Amino acid sequence: MKATHLQQAGTIEETLLGNAVVPFTNDGEHHYSIKEIKPESQMPALFDKEIIISLSDADHDITQIQNSFLSVVLTANIQLDDKFEKIDKSYKDGLVLFVGLKSGSNLIREYTIYHRGKTIDGSLQNDATTESFIYNTIKPKTCGTYISMREIEELIGNQTAIPYTIPIRFRVSIPHDDLLIFSAFTDYPNGLFVNPIISMAKYYTMNKDELLGSSQQKLMDIDLMFRNWSLTFQYTKQFTQLGCTADLITGLHAEPLTESGLKNSICDIKPVTISIKNYVITEVTANMAGYKATDACLNRIRQFYSQRPFVVPAQHVEVWPFPTSATLTGIRTSQNIPLSHVTDFCLQFPKDARATTCFENPCYQNMQVTTCGRNFPDMPMNTLDQQFFQLQLNASNLDLLFEATNEFEDALTTPRNKATRRLNPHTDLTSILITLQCERNSNGALTFDGLDTQNQNTTVELIGAPIYQGATDSYFNVDTSGKRPPPPILCTVHDTFWLFSPAAGGSCIYDTNHSFDEVIGPLSA
Repeated sequence: MKATHLQQAGTIEETLLGNAVVPFTNDGEHHYSIKEIKPESQMPALFDKEIIISLSDADHDITQIQNSFLSVVLTANIQLDDKFEKIDKSYKDGLVLFVGLKSGSNLIREYTIYHRGKTIDGSLQNDATTESFIYNTIKPKTCGTYISMREIEELIGNQTAIPYTIPIRFRVSIPHDDLLIFSAFTDYPNGLFVNPIISMAKYYTMNKDELLGSSQQKLMDIDLMFRNWSLTFQYTKQFTQLGCTADLITGLHAEPLTESGLKNSICDIKPVTISIKNYVITEVTANMAGYKATDACLNRIRQFYSQRPFVVPAQHVEVWPFPTSATLTGIRTSQNIPLSHVTDFCLQFPKDARATTCFENPCYQNMQVTTCGRNFPDMPMNTLDQQFFQLQLNASNLDLLFEATNEFEDALTTPRNKATRRLNPHTDLTSILITLQCERNSNGALTFDGLDTQNQNTTVELIGAPIYQGATDSYFNVDTSGKRPPPPILCTVHDTFWLFSPAAGGSCIYDTNHSFDEVIGPLSA
């Protein structure tokens, strides 16, 4: 996906520096600070309640949104259908489950932005988890809590009813620029344009949004043993969406092998379902960085923007599940949707309808998306070859500014099958999405050359076939019980823009209908 922070006609800092900021001596009144802002909503809040919190403080004339973040504490009850009683006591401290999030922003299911007490039209994102996964896959910030088998034993040892319940609690940090709508914000003159307020509505979708990392090992001897076994024993050594089933190690003990004391380790592996009953947000604070400015500085900013809006680029994601699932021979499916200033297509291949942040490589070949008489990419893709890998790096600007994370690179390059057998994952391979560029990486050029059908519906078709067809097809054969995958998901990424003005005490428009050329052209004429 295009890096929005590159597509600016001069950054906000440059605007402030070149047109507004007057040097002054820090007299104790004009200084940098970080303010902790409490929510306007009553806390704690249940999972289905809206939480409203301001994103700036009156002590700041300029808010540094790029250095600010939300801090959220949640408590939850997770449920599991196995007690792991067959694990020997000597292993219970070293065998742990990780429950948490790939990125803190995955926690937000829906958000809306308010300005001066009114909802900003177009700012509602009712699938913020998917948007967050698309935007933050290349920079995961895993957060959560570890639960050892010994702790599980202590918590559920006396419980008799299935499912067994375990309470958890952990803190999540959500940088504001991890939300796509704020991705290009830097210094925001809230002293002129009035404070923005975010409304976060969290629904009961933790089985979609939360993640279970199964069978994480802390002790070296256990870790080495499992590494050696990973090619033989089919246990799940990667993230699994809560609510789904994972093959976990439920029994582990040693048996004497020889009289000299050599022992043989015995491992039991069973499908275990770990889900979540409910959760409560007990704390939310907005940690806002910012600074004061002199009256002369603010007056120059006000004068500069009195005849033109303060423009900040942004992007928005829309989600369109395809209607048809894969078959034994591959997939051919299409959606009829409007395209408005589309810069990228993103493809996700869930193996379960509950998946929102756990996706694996489908291991497909001859795959293309076709729309508006064009193919994306121009040549058919093999999702495991070097050409495809480089296309994905280019699409995310990873070879320009950033390096790919190990999780993202592994998911793009690690095969899941061969002609004769399926391959067990030796590391987490669930952080993949396929990004197809419709617009060049602008690097500041700011010329829209993506797809736009003037909001008229057009057909978007996806085709592809498995690299290895039949029993070893790891995408079509979700498990050994005949489970099949739901339809793949198409996500469209759209250019949008913030337009601020100091007029009438501060105004704000979130423009979802125009390209940057159309927005900035009249202003620079």
